[in-house]
Amino acid sequence: MSNAIEAPIRLLIVDDHPVVCAGLTSMLSAQPGIQVAGSAATGQEALAILECERPDLILLDLRMPGMDGVSMLHALKELETPPRVVVLTNSAKEEDIYRAIRAGAQGYLLKDTPESEMVAAIFIVMQGKRYIPRHIAARLADRMMKDDLTGRELEILELLAQGLTNKQIGKDRNISDNTVRNHVNNIMEKLGVSDRTEAVASAIRSGVLAESD
Repeated sequence: MSNAIEAPIRLLIVDDHPVVCAGLTSMLSAQPGIQVAGSAATGQEALAILECERPDLILLDLRMPGMDGVSMLHALKELETPPRVVVLTNSAKEEDIYRAIRAGAQGYLLKDTPESEMVAAIFIVMQGKRYIPRHIAARLADRMMKDDLTGRELEILELLAQGLTNKQIGKDRNISDNTVRNHVNNIMEKLGVSDRTEAVASAIRSGVLAESD
């Protein structure tokens, strides 16, 4: 595709897997109009680099030790002129997509994205647009259509995932069985499911709940 930006786009790659960083650096450095300015293995390391380097765009993994990708997105908002960000991750979970976009990511790609699409996404985002592939956008739309669960509903959902009954949840939270039942009904309605088991499965699938070991 044609590049309307005369100066090369300076990239910072943030990923805790050295092989991924090396592969992306080799692949993207060979692209006209792109210059890889460096790489970082953690969010903290990336922020330290940003104190002296001014990349135009960050390719950011979500799952990293210490400061994860979403936390780094929030930290970037404190900068006077933050770089644009394309998330590059293995996670296609609705909740991860939702949290990343809400935190300020301008693009969202999976790590199995073809090279040509990844390069196209970089240039599109640098033109001030968003780049969210259709299948990712569909998951984001599904997540945004669901009302956010309240803090109490999340607590009860976690207890449902542990296999507790309404009576046990009521005793644990010091609320009545009827109140628990109302919360469970609200959870099922918001998640668009018909029973407790499906509610837990849907929450784990979308990333609202973490999978148990």
